[in-house]
Amino acid sequence: MDSFQQVDIKKLPKHIAVIMDGNGRWAKTKGKFRIFGHKSAIQSVRETAECAAELGVEYVTLYAFSTENWNRPKMEVEALMALLIDTIESETPTLQKNNIRLNAIGNVDALPDKCKSVLEKAMKETENNSKMVLTLALSYGSRADILLAVQKISQKVLEGKLFPESITEKTVSEHLGTYNMPDPELLIRTSGEARISNFLLWEIAYAEIYFTPKLWPDFRKQDLVDAILDFQKRERRFGKTSEQLSLES
Repeated sequence: MDSFQQVDIKKLPKHIAVIMDGNGRWAKTKGKFRIFGHKSAIQSVRETAECAAELGVEYVTLYAFSTENWNRPKMEVEALMALLIDTIESETPTLQKNNIRLNAIGNVDALPDKCKSVLEKAMKETENNSKMVLTLALSYGSRADILLAVQKISQKVLEGKLFPESITEKTVSEHLGTYNMPDPELLIRTSGEARISNFLLWEIAYAEIYFTPKLWPDFRKQDLVDAILDFQKRERRFGKTSEQLSLES
């Protein structure tokens, strides 16, 4: 049976988050500069987004550029920003064709003006698309996002708009950059590295984590399907026992 047909549409993760890792190493294996790996990764982004939308996944969030990535060599950062501009401009028609809405989280104001302009234009053009939301985490760090949420909540307490004892997990979630989307149920990380790298720390509390040795430029539709099939084999207990889940089903 075709692996696509093995996917249980009724048990799809509503939200898939991806740490796209391995571009530099992939380029190095081919004797190329790191930016060649980043450019080659665009096909992986396209196939992942199209496959997820085709299957019926509602949200995909890609870790595109972290707050720590600003510490990379200046030439690489500038090349990444230029590539981001070109990619958003060239891929917007693909988003439109697939009825995908573009979204962004992170400190977008830290991006160069041209990047912000192109990003905002693409988000505006796709805002009415309804099949899937594709979120780019740009200049994003989860600790910074949580810190900002704490500051916003604290300000409301100071202003008397919120009482400390009324603060709940929902309150915190509503002040994060991801406030308008469900928590990821599946987190995928490529390249064989087994760490979270400051990505959606609050939101992935109960996500299933799937590590693959594939370097991101080699990641294709079949790899996404394999991750989803693995997700669907897992028992999601949320602190309960298997016996409790059996009684509830």
